[in-house]
Amino acid sequence: MDRLEAMTILLAAVDTGSLSAASRQLGIPLATVSRRVSELEKHLGIRLLLRGHRKIELTDAGRGYVAACRRTLEDIAEAERIAAGEYRAPQGELILSVPFIMGRTFVMPVVVEFLKTYPDIRVDVQMSDRIVNLVQEHVDLALRVGELPDSSMIATRVGLIRQMVCASSAYLKRHGTPKKPADLLAHDCIANKYFAFGEEWPFRIGGQLQAMQVPARLSVNSSDAALVGAVSGAGIARILSYHIADQLKSRALTALLESYEPPPTPVWLIHPSQRQAPLKLRAFLDFAVPRLRKRMGYEGA
Repeated sequence: MDRLEAMTILLAAVDTGSLSAASRQLGIPLATVSRRVSELEKHLGIRLLLRGHRKIELTDAGRGYVAACRRTLEDIAEAERIAAGEYRAPQGELILSVPFIMGRTFVMPVVVEFLKTYPDIRVDVQMSDRIVNLVQEHVDLALRVGELPDSSMIATRVGLIRQMVCASSAYLKRHGTPKKPADLLAHDCIANKYFAFGEEWPFRIGGQLQAMQVPARLSVNSSDAALVGAVSGAGIARILSYHIADQLKSRALTALLESYEPPPTPVWLIHPSQRQAPLKLRAFLDFAVPRLRKRMGYEGA
């Protein structure tokens, strides 16, 4: 039995919540995941997991062992980085996980500029809207949107995103401009099912958030489709601010009901807490944070 492999599989199961989720994340058969965990329990002579539960539940011994496994794998990763010289000079491979649209719009231009400045660093940009486990998937840095759960991750805020209601001037000329959220009931709206709000649009009314069911003549499952629909005059859409920045500047779209918008959503760069961060990571953070903030129009700290 490869104990390091078994430890990695066990941690993936714990972090994802189930053996089947670990199988999907690691790209290995479920039978292999189950067998490796069983072999580890047999080797240790203790039960690590409580079977018969939908979500992974650890025994008392399992909780202690998982914590030790996490420290062991982090120490091995750090030893490999030291051997590769990552603490002597900014070099090596830096792996970033970013959402598709934000990665294309904000991160890639900064990465290209960064590579010109640091010729000894390679960057692997992994675009995915899936929430990756940085430690288990060996990712150095991730861009995350939204409030962060309490964790051991180090987070640096780089921007704020607004949920903006917008429409084309052609649509507004035909149907009029809504002045308050209730006016949307008399309009054609575009529902983006990709986001949690769908047809339930939150608005800040009287100091409180209230969700309103909007009449959707057009439903889509992507921001790109919602954007095309809005620009084409199909109706009023709710789209995240970074996705329509160019259309607002060119006046292809007009922002509506801005005083009723819910609070903006924070954008973060996160990375695992380490006793000593590799120079490649520190170099990227120093380089990227001010540039991402500038691109996102964020002036906070």
